[in-house]
Amino acid sequence: MSAAPLPVVRLTPKANLRAIRRGFPWIYANELVLDRRTKALAPGTVALLEDTERKPVGLVGVTPASKIAARMLDRDDQAEIGRDWLATRLRRALELRERIYDAPFYRLVHAEADGMPGVIIDRFGDTCVVQPNAAWAELLLPDLTQALADVTGVTNILKNAGSRGRSLEGLDDADAVLLGSAPDAPVPVEMNGATYMADLTGGQKTGLFYDQRPNHEFAARLARGQSVLDVFSHVGGFALAALAGGATSALAVDGSAPALALAEEGARRMGAADRFAIRQGDAFSTLDALGQENARFGVVICDPPAFAPSKPALDAGLRAYEKVARLSAPLVAEGGYLVLCSCSHAADLSSFTGACLRGIGRAGRRAQLLRTGFAGPDHPLMPQLAESGYLKALAFRL
Repeated sequence: MSAAPLPVVRLTPKANLRAIRRGFPWIYANELVLDRRTKALAPGTVALLEDTERKPVGLVGVTPASKIAARMLDRDDQAEIGRDWLATRLRRALELRERIYDAPFYRLVHAEADGMPGVIIDRFGDTCVVQPNAAWAELLLPDLTQALADVTGVTNILKNAGSRGRSLEGLDDADAVLLGSAPDAPVPVEMNGATYMADLTGGQKTGLFYDQRPNHEFAARLARGQSVLDVFSHVGGFALAALAGGATSALAVDGSAPALALAEEGARRMGAADRFAIRQGDAFSTLDALGQENARFGVVICDPPAFAPSKPALDAGLRAYEKVARLSAPLVAEGGYLVLCSCSHAADLSSFTGACLRGIGRAGRRAQLLRTGFAGPDHPLMPQLAESGYLKALAFRL
């Protein structure tokens, strides 16, 4: 018995067909004919997308009520979106990661860039944490779970539903165990010689930020023989890498007591507890207080959350990045190093760099820009989608 034909959705004349044909993966609500039939489709329905002349463009996952009304799944309009299709995409993603990394700790699927729009999968050994942030993936979650287990051999698969993107797709925020069981303790992850404790069920996002791995490595080289301040430290990201790289001491600052406790445990497991200290509190207040104390460090790193998560927040976000730079620059010893990061895709590299340089200048310091860093290769960039290149890390010598 052949499968029922897919529903058809159509582009409006104002749609940017050229961009879509060249690989742009999103169709916005004003680019899709949202007639009564299309609006009645269940969120996540796989449909055939046609242009205004009724020629096939590809297969899409449709969420009629979302600003991103459809996401391109496959340009082959004859493809069958199901378990085998998912397994093929997962195998392609796995092959890349296994080529780059010696151990199974990495981002396995980076959404659009890996051909799975809205889907994030982070791997922690025999456990994967999935963020299905698009309705089509939520609908296919049983198939995705089975395909993921078949392709990778992991025994535990967890669903993390904490992403802001899920509410925009009309999805719930209920975490779940999809396969096996959730770990009953934080999972140790080794990167750049440091040990990080990843809380896969109660931590931020999927439990650990793999994207900063190459920037941790560079900062660790700067930190050899230096004292280090790591602000917005989370579970000790830059601080623990610096200790592994030979820093004389590291002070981690974060607002979250549980995150700092995980950082302390990581330092203990590395045998670096005697060189590691924590300070819990608001980052801006703590930077201010350290300035009043005339504290100085060889290396200062600030890796804040996204201050500009969207275009409307851009101006306020850039002011916040400038303030971080202004408050942190005075804490850097003469000839020392300042690493400033942004994970806001709305703030592009030039505007973020400008904000940092204004802050450094207002603090009365002069800077050399040594390196511009981005996310690691397990977070590939989709060239057609600027949002996939969100992470920037600037290393300055002051």
